[in-house]
Amino acid sequence: MSQEWDAGRLDSDLEGVAFDTLAVRAGQHRTPEGEHGDPMFFTSSYVFRTAADAAARFAGEVPGNVYSRYTNPTVRAFEERIAALEGAEQAVATATGMAAIMAVVMSLCSAGDHVLVSRSVFGSTISLFEKYFKRFGVEVDYVPLADLSAWDAAIKPNTKLLFVESPSNPLAELVDITALAEIAHAKGAMLVVDNCFCTPALQQPLKMGADIVVHSATKFIDGQGRCMGGVVAGRSEQMKEIVGFLRTAGPTLSPFNAWIFLKGLETLNLRMKAHCANAQELAEWLEQQDGIEKVHYAGLKSHPQHELAQRQQKGFGAVVSFEVKGGKEGAWRFIDATRLISITANLGDSKTTITHPSTTSHGRLAPQEREAAGIRDSLIRIAVGLEDVADLQADLARGLAAL
Repeated sequence: MSQEWDAGRLDSDLEGVAFDTLAVRAGQHRTPEGEHGDPMFFTSSYVFRTAADAAARFAGEVPGNVYSRYTNPTVRAFEERIAALEGAEQAVATATGMAAIMAVVMSLCSAGDHVLVSRSVFGSTISLFEKYFKRFGVEVDYVPLADLSAWDAAIKPNTKLLFVESPSNPLAELVDITALAEIAHAKGAMLVVDNCFCTPALQQPLKMGADIVVHSATKFIDGQGRCMGGVVAGRSEQMKEIVGFLRTAGPTLSPFNAWIFLKGLETLNLRMKAHCANAQELAEWLEQQDGIEKVHYAGLKSHPQHELAQRQQKGFGAVVSFEVKGGKEGAWRFIDATRLISITANLGDSKTTITHPSTTSHGRLAPQEREAAGIRDSLIRIAVGLEDVADLQADLARGLAAL
C-alpha cells in the first residue's frame, strides 16, 4: 500500500453532475485500499494518534471520527449522498424514520414551543406528538393539509415548526410547499416536510422553500424491505443540533443499514420511475372497476390536486388508496382474497403490499381522529411494487370478486 496515496486521485470529480450520477457516487471517499465499492466500517470506536489528538477530536476542534454513535464513515457516506440528492447543506442519519422526526423536535423545540402538524400524517407520527411531545410541554395543533388559510390562521407567536407529509399517507393529499414555506417564514417558523413517499427522485422540498426534510429510509430509499433507518436533511445550523441529539440520546443508524441504503440509492431513480408507471396503470384500472367507490392517487385527473402534483413533483408516487363497497367487512374480504400481493403495512418495497389503514397504520387513532384524517373503514392502501402490472390486476380482481 502506497504511503503517497492521493485521495483526490481515487475519488470521483462530481462538480456539476446530474442526479443519477450523484445517486451512484456522492459521499464515497475511498480509502488507501482503492476499493471501488462502498466499504462497511464495523467499529464502535476509533484509535487516536495521541492523547492530544483524542482530546481535540472529542472537543470538536479537529475533524475526525470519535465514536460510532454519531460518527461512522459508512453512515457519513449515506448522509452525504442524501444531502447531495436533496440539495441540503448536511444530512444526519437515524435508526428509523420515527427517530428522525423525534430528533427534529427534540433538537429544535423546547417546552412552551408550538408545533402545527397536518391532520394527514402517519398514525405513529400523531402518536409521537400526542403521547410524548405534549407530555414535555410542546403545544401541538392539527391543520387540514391543503388549506393554506387554515395554516396561516393557526400560527401563533410561539409556533416553531410546521410539519407536513406531502404526499400524505395514505390518501396522497398534497400541500403547495412553496406557498406554505412562505407562510411559515413570514411568521418566523420553520417548515418540515416528510418526503418519504416521493423521495428526492420525485420531489426536493428544500428547493421549494422548506427548511428541513425527513425520510423513513426504510421505505423507497432501501427499496427492498430489508432494514430500517431514517434521515434528516437541511441547513448545517439545524443539523448541528440534530447531531448533538444523536451524540447524547443515541438513536443511531448502523453502518450495515447505511451500506444497504447506499446500494438502494444507486437504483432510486430507476425504481421510482417504474413504481410510478405501475401505480398509474393500476389506479386508472381501479377507477373503472365495479365495487370501487373512490380511488386516491394524484396521477388521476379526478384527484383534486392533480395539477399541483404535476407542478411540484416529477412523478405521482407508488401509493394508491381506494375505497370499496361494504365498509370494513368488504375491505377485509377484498384483502383476504388476494393471493400474490403481500398483506403488510410496510411500503416502498419491490414487492406490492396491501393493508387496511384504519386497523393497522392508523389503528391507534381514535375514531374521530381517523374520520378527521379521512381514514374510513372502507379504505384500502396498496404500495405498488415492481411486478408485472397484469399480474397485479389479476390479483386485485380476486379482491373485487369477493365484494
